[in-house]
Amino acid sequence: MAAYFAFKHLHILTVVISVTLFVLRYWWQYRASPMAAKRWVRIVPHVNDTLLLLSGAALMVITRFWPFTPQGAWLTEKLFGVIIYIVLGFIALGRRPRSQQVRWVAFLLGLVVLYIIIKLATTKIPLLGLV
Repeated sequence: MAAYFAFKHLHILTVVISVTLFVLRYWWQYRASPMAAKRWVRIVPHVNDTLLLLSGAALMVITRFWPFTPQGAWLTEKLFGVIIYIVLGFIALGRRPRSQQVRWVAFLLGLVVLYIIIKLATTKIPLLGLV
C-alpha cells in the first residue's frame, strides 16, 4: 500500500510540473522570451515526462488497471487523451513555423484535453465507453 501512495504522489507531482512547464513554455514562446531557449527548458520537461510515464506504468502494475479492458476503459480513454495532448503540445510549442493563432488554439485545446485526462483519472468513469 505504501508503494501505491508513493507512486500516486509522484505521478500527481509530475503532472503538476508538466502542466506548469507547458503553460510557462507557451508563455515564454509567445513573449519571445530568452527563457524559452534555455538548455534546462528543453531537458527538464523530458525528464519529468519520463518520470510521469514510469509512475503511471507502476500504478497500472500495482492497481492492475489495464487499458483496453472493461475495467480499464477510463484508462484507455486517458491514454488516448495523453496522445492527443502530446500532438497538441507539438503544435503549440514546436519549432516548425506556425501562425500564432494556430499555436494559441492548440494550446487551449491542450488545456481542455488535460482537464479531460484529469477528470478521467479522478473519477475513473469513462466518458465514451469505448471498450
